[in-house]
Amino acid sequence: MGGIEIGVSLGSLATRFGCELIGDPDAEVSFVATLDHAGPGAISFLANPVYRSQLPATRATAVVVSDADAPDCPTHALVAADPYLVFARIATVLHPPPQHAPGVHPSAVIDPNARVDASAHVAPLAVIGAGGDIGAHAYIGPGCIVGERCSVGESSRLGANVTLVQDVTLGKRALIHGGVVIGADGFGHKWADGGWLKVPQVGGVRIGDDVEVGACTSIDRGAIEDTVVEDGVRLDNQIQIGHNVRIGAHSLIVSGTCVSGSVNIGRRCVISGMVGFVDHIDICDDVTIGGGAVVTKSITEPGTYAGAFPAERNFDWKRKVASFRRLGSLRQRIDALEKKGGLDER
Repeated sequence: MGGIEIGVSLGSLATRFGCELIGDPDAEVSFVATLDHAGPGAISFLANPVYRSQLPATRATAVVVSDADAPDCPTHALVAADPYLVFARIATVLHPPPQHAPGVHPSAVIDPNARVDASAHVAPLAVIGAGGDIGAHAYIGPGCIVGERCSVGESSRLGANVTLVQDVTLGKRALIHGGVVIGADGFGHKWADGGWLKVPQVGGVRIGDDVEVGACTSIDRGAIEDTVVEDGVRLDNQIQIGHNVRIGAHSLIVSGTCVSGSVNIGRRCVISGMVGFVDHIDICDDVTIGGGAVVTKSITEPGTYAGAFPAERNFDWKRKVASFRRLGSLRQRIDALEKKGGLDER
């Protein structure tokens, strides 16, 4: 696990992140680790009570803990109201992104009508198409394709084999992980004359600042107008975002989710894994949707929504399915009994 080469003192971390330090301010840490696998030089954290039993035996140099857990910490402690948040901020100090020297690798192919800022780094075998624009301090990873009329904003990073197909605008400080495809055709087809007629997809994709897109996620370009991902959005791995979708600022979507075309997702929404959205619906701001749910209509009130069946023993599940299949006949019998008893007026 790679960390910084020179340690950072606990005193400086406590001051920087507003923690109470219990221990030696001159003690240093240089990398992060879990409670049970930490050793000298590591800093860990305790936020989930499930792992509280690991705290007394940890060998970490320091642990970020809550006030309630501090008495049980056998080593230096940084006491914080939100241990995980503080730990995350410390981790960004100890494990900064790799730095790359400016320049274009000789094997990269740059169209004469593309612009690459002198401070950007273009890695081996990358391709920048006509009208491409690579901003200051951007990083274009190995094998990336930045297609026609695509722009990459200042300090954004494209991992290996990212493809921006065409008409993609990527904001500042974006992090796009390996294998992502942005700007491919939306799934537009019309049945005609015994076959499928492809509907041209002529829109683009606009992605805001500080967006992260996980590995192998796909974001389709719009059919006519653009697909839009607003500032601060977090997308996990292997997500499908259909054409003309709009995702509001600071929303988070977990892996395996499929968002059909023309869905509008509001701001600060949290969408769990394997959620499905039918097309042309709206989700208001501040909605949380549980894993595995299928959203078939618009959601107009903030709150938490769920709709998946949890896993259970196969025998129990089959018995419930059998009961479900009998609901139609049971409903008919109830209606007949209510009518016979004069209770059918509603």
